[in-house]
Amino acid sequence: MERQEHGRVIFHIDVNSAFLSWEAVYRLYHLGGRTDLRRQVSAVGGDMAMRHGIILAKSIPAKKYHIRTGETIVEARQKCPELILVPPNYGLYERCSRAFMDILRQYSPNVEPYSIDEAFMDMTGTQKLWGDPVQAAEQIRRRIRDELGFTVNIGIAENKLLAKMASDFEKPDRVHTLWHSEIREKMWPLPAENLFFVGRATVKKLEKLGIRTIGELACTAPALLRSHMKKHGETVWAFANGMDVSVVQAEPPANKGYGNSTTIAFDVTDASTAKLVLLALAETVGTRLREAGVRAEVAAIGIKTHDLKYAGHQMILPNATNITTELHRCACRLFDELWDGTAIRHLGLHTGRLKDGLDMRQIDMFDDTDYEKLERRDAAIDQIRRRFGIDSVKRASFLCSPIDHMSGGISREKRTVDYDKIEIN
Repeated sequence: MERQEHGRVIFHIDVNSAFLSWEAVYRLYHLGGRTDLRRQVSAVGGDMAMRHGIILAKSIPAKKYHIRTGETIVEARQKCPELILVPPNYGLYERCSRAFMDILRQYSPNVEPYSIDEAFMDMTGTQKLWGDPVQAAEQIRRRIRDELGFTVNIGIAENKLLAKMASDFEKPDRVHTLWHSEIREKMWPLPAENLFFVGRATVKKLEKLGIRTIGELACTAPALLRSHMKKHGETVWAFANGMDVSVVQAEPPANKGYGNSTTIAFDVTDASTAKLVLLALAETVGTRLREAGVRAEVAAIGIKTHDLKYAGHQMILPNATNITTELHRCACRLFDELWDGTAIRHLGLHTGRLKDGLDMRQIDMFDDTDYEKLERRDAAIDQIRRRFGIDSVKRASFLCSPIDHMSGGISREKRTVDYDKIEIN
C-alpha cells in the first residue's frame, strides 16, 4: 500500500442502476412511497407510443430474468410479464447528478464527469486530508448513501482505465481496488468482453484467435493482434496490461461538433413533414452553436427508415454559420439529395469543423440575404427563450403540427413526469 499512497490515485465513481435508483429514492423520500423499486423486478423504460420503448435501467432483481439495458420493452416483458415499468424523468436525473458531483468536488478539485451518473477523481496527494485511498472512498460512498439516498461503486487504481474496471467488480455499494500489482489476480481471469473498449465485434475476432480472457489477451504478441485488428489490437493489448496515460480533466475539452436527432412518433412519408422536423432540429442545434459562440463549416443529416436502415449525407457549407434558417436550408438540400421516399422513423442534424464566433462570411453578389438581420433575430429569440422558456417563441409552421418545435436530444416526455397520474406504492 505504501507505493500506492505516493503514486497516482484515481477513483472512478459509478452510481448503481442510476436512473432506477434516483427514481426509487425520489418516490421514497419525496412522494411518500413505501416500496423500494430497487428491491423489486423493475426497470426504467421509454414510451412505446412515442417509439422510445427500450429499457434504460433495471434493478438488480431484474437481472435474474436476464433483462438487459437497451432491449425493447416488449422483449423485457416477454421475459418477465410482472416487470414494473416506470417512465424516465431526465429533469430528476440532472438534479441528482448535480448533487452527486457536488459531493465529489468537496474531496478533490479534479473531478471529471464521465457521464450523468459516473465520474473520475484524481485523489493524488489527498491522503493527509482524507486518509488512505480506501478510507477516503469509503467515506465518499457512505456520505452519498446517507445524504442522497442512493448507492455507488468506487474503483481505486493508478489510472482511469483500471479504476473504471475496478468499479465494475461486485455491486452494489462497494469499494474495490485494482492496483497494477493486482491485475494478474483480479483482472486477468475475467472474460475479454469485460475489458473496456472490447465490444462484440472485437470479442468475435479474439475468439477466432483462441483468446477468451483478459489475461490471454495481455499475454498475446501485440504484432499478432495488430495484424488482425490493426491499431485497435494494440490498444486493447495495452488495456489488458493496465496501461493508460489519460489524465483526469476537470475542464471538458471543447466540443468538435453539435448535433441533435429525434425519433418521430409516426412514420414520415412526405418531404414537407420531414423538413419541418429538420427545422425543429435546426432550432436546437443553432441555439447550441450560438450559446457556445461558434459557427459550423460542415452540416450533415442522418435518416433512419421504418425498417431501421440508416443513411447519412454531409456537405461543406459556403460559409461557417450558426443561423437557424441557414442550417435548415442546408439540411433540406441534403435531405433532397439523400431521401429515396422510404418512410422515415428517425432524423438527425449534425454540425462539425467549428470556428470561433467571428463572422468571416464571403460576399456573394448573387445572394441578397441580410445575414446580419437573421443573426440579430436569432439573438433576440435566444434571449427571450432563456428568460421566459423555450415555448415563449414558436414559429407559426409548428402551431398546428404534432412536431415539437424544439426537437432533439432528450424529448419533453422524458424530462418530467406527472406523478399525479401515477400510483405510487
